[in-house]
Parts: sequence; structure tokens; C-alpha cells
Amino acid sequence: MVVIKWFGQACVAIRRSDGYTIVIDPHAGGDIGLEKPDVKADLVLVTHEHFDHNAVDTVSHSNTRILRVFRGETKINGITIRGYKTFHDKFGGRRRGENTVYVVEVEGYKLAHLGDLGHIPGADVMDAIKGVDLLMIPVGGTYTIYPDEAWRIVEETKPVNVLPIHYWVRGLKLPLQPIDDFLVHVKKYRIARLDTSEFELGNYQNSVIVLRLK
Repeated sequence: MVVIKWFGQACVAIRRSDGYTIVIDPHAGGDIGLEKPDVKADLVLVTHEHFDHNAVDTVSHSNTRILRVFRGETKINGITIRGYKTFHDKFGGRRRGENTVYVVEVEGYKLAHLGDLGHIPGADVMDAIKGVDLLMIPVGGTYTIYPDEAWRIVEETKPVNVLPIHYWVRGLKLPLQPIDDFLVHVKKYRIARLDTSEFELGNYQNSVIVLRLK
């Protein structure tokens, strides 16, 4: 059993059946207008060193393992992690720097988190995320890919399920586009709007899963 929980922006927790928890891109909450993530991580992955993605102190404890902007492949506590270099903009990182795409294999599932991806990635990254069980993809534009670009990546990689992240929600102080600007592009997937901020991954197939922050 793998449970996914979203805390707004790009902060996502992945909890396996024994309670071991991975948190990707934690934010501190108040400085961006959201609630502080209420979770403690055994492993933290940071896609890039911007303040709303690298607030590791908000989710860490004394034994937390932290991987910052990791590239390559490693295995930690039975979880395989692969990190791929991408960029935060369409200009080779000259405006906003680099970004990391993570592919995580846990309990038989393959999940991809695109961080603050700012461009359509090359074939190596597209191949790495093709067919994943869950694609966590930014859709709010401004600092990342825009809704139509996000949908293009979904169409090309054909994940089993999609979790839109990094879009405007009530209270957020950043000028991102709302989720509906992405959903208008969705075809051939069921849109599952949940009245919760978490879900069990195995319960969904061929779905774009829209979570509600609590």
C-alpha cells in the first residue's frame, strides 16, 4: 500500500505500508500563504534549492536522510531513486537555475516528481518517466511549464495516473494559474476530484487526481 499526500506547491509525501515516509520539496507554509506541512519524513528529496522547495527542517527529525538535488541512482531502505538534471526555465537554467526530476520506485510502483520543471525535457527524461504509475507534474505556469505544456508531457509519456501540483490554491501568495486551466486540456483520463489531500495509489487507474488541501 502506497499513500500519497499533497501539502500544496510541490510538497508531496509518499508513505509506504510500514509507515516509512518520503517527502519531496517541502515548504515552510506561512511564507507562501499555506499551512505548514504536518508530516515527518524518513527521507527528503529536494529538486532544487528555492525556499518553497527546500524547507527540510519543517519535515525532518533526527534520523531523516536528505538528498539535495541528487543526480544518478541510489537505493535507500528498499526504495530506488533516480535523479535527472533538467532546468527551471526554457533557457538552460540561465534565469532560474537547474531542476531535478526524480523517479522513485517503492513497493512495486514507479512514481515521477518533476519539481519546478520549466521546459519540455529531452528524450532521456521523457523515456525515464514514460508509463509511470503516478506522474506528479507542475501545471501552474509562471515559474514552471504552463498547463498546455504539462498536458503535452502527459500525452507523450502516458502515465497510469497524474497528480497535478504547483498551481494556485486559496491563500497561496504566488501568481500561479488555477487547476481548471490544466483540466480543460485533459482527454482520455478520468478526472477524480477528491475532498481530501491524500489517496491510496492502488485505488486509481487512468485518472487525473485533484486533491483538496485541508
